[in-house]
Amino acid sequence: MDTTEFREWAHKLSDWMADYYDGIENYPVKSGAAPGSISEQLPVFPPDQREGMPAIMDDFNRIIMPGMTHWQSPGFFAYFPANASFPSILAEMLTSALGAQCMIWETSPAAAELEERVMDWLKQMTGIPEDWSGVIQDTASTASLAALLSARERCSNFGINEGGFDSAKRLRVYCSSETHSSIEKGVKIAGFGRKNLVKIPVDLHQRMDVSELSRIIREDIDRGFTPCCVVATLGTTGTTAVDPLNEIAAICRQFGAWLHVDAAYAGTALLLPEYRWMIEGIEQADSLVFNPHKWMFTNFDCSAYFVRDKESLIRTFEILPEYLKTGTRGLVNDYRDWGVPLGRRFRALKLWFVIRSFGVEGLQEKIRKHIQLAEWFEAKVMESADFELMALRNFSVVCFRLHPVSVNDVDILNQINEKLLKSVNDSGKAYLSHTKLFGSYVIRISIAQTNVESRHVEAAWELIGEKATDVLRLFNLQLDR
Repeated sequence: MDTTEFREWAHKLSDWMADYYDGIENYPVKSGAAPGSISEQLPVFPPDQREGMPAIMDDFNRIIMPGMTHWQSPGFFAYFPANASFPSILAEMLTSALGAQCMIWETSPAAAELEERVMDWLKQMTGIPEDWSGVIQDTASTASLAALLSARERCSNFGINEGGFDSAKRLRVYCSSETHSSIEKGVKIAGFGRKNLVKIPVDLHQRMDVSELSRIIREDIDRGFTPCCVVATLGTTGTTAVDPLNEIAAICRQFGAWLHVDAAYAGTALLLPEYRWMIEGIEQADSLVFNPHKWMFTNFDCSAYFVRDKESLIRTFEILPEYLKTGTRGLVNDYRDWGVPLGRRFRALKLWFVIRSFGVEGLQEKIRKHIQLAEWFEAKVMESADFELMALRNFSVVCFRLHPVSVNDVDILNQINEKLLKSVNDSGKAYLSHTKLFGSYVIRISIAQTNVESRHVEAAWELIGEKATDVLRLFNLQLDR
């Protein structure tokens, strides 16, 4: 492909992208593809001869698009969002065109210095301490792994990197039973061993029970374990519960444990001054991560990771082969020393585009709007005789279930709500997800997609009501409303 053909297809694909967003509401939100239905349409062997873009795009539209779930649809209410926005997409196009490998300052000075500046902007925007340092990771999973590894090294005086684990020193990591599964994965990768991840019980609002944390750490110390790291969550995956950071920080300080704060989804709410209560005590923590690619309208992947002591982070990861030695070392940030990968994409560019295009006030306005839409949905659930709230709403996620007054058997209620969720998702008009709380099947609606409007949330509520009627007929029941 030469520049003439590239120019032609670049224009065509930009038109395709604009048309896609103009018509995105016409696609089924969740793909209805059956397992194997995509791969069976793809040739087993690669083509020997060049194929033209018309044929490739025809197959893209015919084979690939039916197998896509449309995360940018305003009917997407599942999980947490992986939001995009037009400024971010444009920046991604430039990033792809530049094709830079931004591992150290010398390989692209602008990439390193822009990353430093936008991370400083994020500190100002969220209330993260000014003297902390930030770096962009790919995901919160990677950032949390970096925190676990840094905690491990500080706890061993950087001895594990040199000599491996000493079986005589048994290190413990603590988190709540509602903490994201990436922590358990990170504990395994970092060599702690899954049995050394201690899951602390939660209270009725799914927050870490601080008294239990203190008691269990004391018991572990008596048994010869060393408390290495505690993970507090601001906005758990299931219900967006907020662990009491200030109290947890005091315990970590008492026992010398690293405190990592996982705010992957809810950290974006820190842009709102009224949500800064979440990080009271943050100055006593060691690290924090949140994902602009979730709720800050920046294309996946872009995870903001902050540390109180950057030297511990760098000392954990740095390694200096001859081919990476430069004359600027020590004068600049070489971000390949700030995490697991050597190779790094130019992620700062899209974050820069987003912050400048929206402005802080524009970002705040959109986040507040999503929270207000969730408040509306929550009120509808509370007004209904057939539905009930199942968890405290903190942000833009509402946890609820269908609960006819004549049914109190948990197993039957679980079956009813599982069928209801499947029916809603199979309609193609909306896509929701679920969790389980104390044995109860709970439906989650996450109202945070970039372009969601009140009409989309209202339509989702109507759809849920219609499908509830159909599901209850299967159980010889009816709505009371």
